[in-house]
Amino acid sequence: MAKYTHLTDADRLQIEHKLRHGTSIKKIAAMIGKHHSTVAREILSRCIESLKGAAGRLTNRCVHRRNCNRTQICMDRPDCTRRCSVCYRCNTVCLDFKEEVCPKLACPPYVCNGCHEESRCVLRKRYYVHNLAHANYRKLLVETRSGANISEDELLSLDQLVSPLIGNGQSVHHILANNPDCFDIHEKTVYRYIAGGLLRAKNGDMPRVCMLKPRARKPIEHKVDTKCRIGRTYADYQTFIATAPDTRTVEMDTVIGRVGGQAILTLMFPWCGLMLAFLRDRNDARSVSERFEWLWQVLGAQRFKAIFPLLLTDNGSEFSNPLAMELDPDGAPRSRVFYCDPRATNQKSRIERNHEFLRMVLPKGSSFDSLTQDALARVMSHINSYSRPSLEDKAPFDLFAFVYGVGTLESLGLRRVPANEITLKPSLLG
Repeated sequence: MAKYTHLTDADRLQIEHKLRHGTSIKKIAAMIGKHHSTVAREILSRCIESLKGAAGRLTNRCVHRRNCNRTQICMDRPDCTRRCSVCYRCNTVCLDFKEEVCPKLACPPYVCNGCHEESRCVLRKRYYVHNLAHANYRKLLVETRSGANISEDELLSLDQLVSPLIGNGQSVHHILANNPDCFDIHEKTVYRYIAGGLLRAKNGDMPRVCMLKPRARKPIEHKVDTKCRIGRTYADYQTFIATAPDTRTVEMDTVIGRVGGQAILTLMFPWCGLMLAFLRDRNDARSVSERFEWLWQVLGAQRFKAIFPLLLTDNGSEFSNPLAMELDPDGAPRSRVFYCDPRATNQKSRIERNHEFLRMVLPKGSSFDSLTQDALARVMSHINSYSRPSLEDKAPFDLFAFVYGVGTLESLGLRRVPANEITLKPSLLG
């Protein structure tokens, strides 16, 4: 039996092939020379869920569907007399809906590959597909090796000690040699952090480094948690929405001005079109978490949980500390964070389109360094007071205020701008 070796693409193809023919996990493990627990963990961790139904059968996954006699749940067709359990809308409109889970998925082989009832079953399914499993494995390998393996607090402490001493002409070796109790990282690691722009000190502050021939390398991307996407992918988001369809999603993104300068955090509410924007001194995870702590203090626990129950964002390093957004100061859950797939802007298209309004006032390529939060709030007040055809010519400000009150928007720095006074040009900022 091969120990301490990863499964190959051929191994995963063999697993899928044998599962389709009903082979047990122990026999599959013996065929590929692995322990049966390894194969079981591989199937459980890399299988995918599917909402595939059954040909010719209504897809109703409610546990009460066989004995339910309720009618007129949706109340949009007074002449309808048939039972709601035989309607395709039953699972989405019934408040008593409780999804039935196939008991076979709780025991080996944990997936629907090879199940004789798969073509007739309407319940949620789970499959093991070797090419998707291997792609997921390769992606995990890349993600676990990317970024700087250091937390923001540790990086800040390192910067406060190293950068001033380098500014005094000291070398990194001299600093580490004379402060051994303050460091648990290698000297070359500090040089990489400086070259990657993670510290205030630059290569130009070290004359000998400037004499060296620069090497072509990828920029170092600082991530607080390199495994932040685990359990928070777009597929996980879709699964969560399927179980809680009434939960409102808030799309989150960043608008960049000058690289290295101030950045803008945007929060978009697709259900009403309103977008919030907050200025940050730097584009990192700490500034995002600080902004959420500010929102928690301003809105209060109850309103924050009601307004931000679910966050959907991209894979930027500034969003790589999901726990800072998900947990309140006492460590209790207050929200959920999920990430879109890489380069899939269509998965949060509403906020991407809404950025066009912001770019009317702040054109692409302009610097935000002279911008203030009050000025940005004035810009967002004009944008959110602008009527939208998709909202039946209503303004996002009015729809949001109808649900949460004008006071909530005023506490966030927004005000209603009369329609004829709205300006969406750079002249708005003078």
